[in-house]
Amino acid sequence: MTRFPLPSLSLLLFLGLLTGCSAQTDRSVQTDTASTSDTLAVTKSEAEWKEELPHMACFVLREKGTERAFTGEFWDHQEKGVYRCAGCGQALFDSDHKFESGTGWPSFFQPAEGSAVLEEEDDSWGMRRVEVLCSACGGHLGHVFEDGPRPTGLRYCINSAALAFDADSTSVQGVKYD
Repeated sequence: MTRFPLPSLSLLLFLGLLTGCSAQTDRSVQTDTASTSDTLAVTKSEAEWKEELPHMACFVLREKGTERAFTGEFWDHQEKGVYRCAGCGQALFDSDHKFESGTGWPSFFQPAEGSAVLEEEDDSWGMRRVEVLCSACGGHLGHVFEDGPRPTGLRYCINSAALAFDADSTSVQGVKYD
């Protein structure tokens, strides 16, 4: 049996996570972030966000952070209801659109109907990805990849810390597919 030193194994796992989530083909996404911030319905100062949000939610939503895989509240959540933005409460995803991706983050094949989320190019960390943002407050939710199930082929990989769950809410609908 080959033994790897702990730092080497940790580095390999980290690089595997980065490259495993970086496969992305070209999609039509918004690249002008100035126009996004001009159209947000919920605007607060960064000081207000920090005062109102729990530390991890603030880190993810406002600083574009990422929680560790398999640690978030909703990665294996099975209850029926609506997932909302933890920052502003906007309905983002329906539990009927959630699926098990094996990534350790909540994954959905489509967002709620309408323009619940925005998508922007993200070239950070040496990868080309598509960032997913709440369309009401501009909070970072996660990324979308083109390796999801039918009918969309998309995987919205979302941080649990960016979400709140409403079990009492009626389901929101996504786009209808044949």
